[in-house]
Amino acid sequence: MREPVTAYIGLGANLGLPEQALRAALDRIARLPLTALVRRSSLYRSAPVDAGGPDYINAVAEISTGLTAPELLAQLQRIEADAGRERPYRNAPRTLDLDLLLFGAASIASASLQVPHPRMHERAFVLVPLAEIAPQCVSEQQLRSVSGQAIARLPAR
Repeated sequence: MREPVTAYIGLGANLGLPEQALRAALDRIARLPLTALVRRSSLYRSAPVDAGGPDYINAVAEISTGLTAPELLAQLQRIEADAGRERPYRNAPRTLDLDLLLFGAASIASASLQVPHPRMHERAFVLVPLAEIAPQCVSEQQLRSVSGQAIARLPAR
């Protein structure tokens, strides 16, 4: 059996019931094989970046997993599909978006997966919730570089 790897997943949705979709996705992630949900960030509201549609609800989850990165990606895509995710065009509004942000110290560049996520350092909706649960993964300079992007923590429920 493989040693568990710490991975971080970005969650977002802006169609349907986004808060409910993120909570359901977190429950599904926690039940993945060989995987434990270690912690999750607060929920945040952010304006779409390079996209249209209503505001997004975002979060980041830390997991410990014995899955490989491609296996984890396949599981995340299955959760998205079950939530009604469609991909009619790039950056389309979505019922659920799950991005594999970091997978241990791995650097992966394949046709289907890039880790670290190639645009994570450009997006407050990733860096702010990631910094909440894993401050060692985000520098002050990175946070300053996205400080002009509107993002607000939602009250806990």
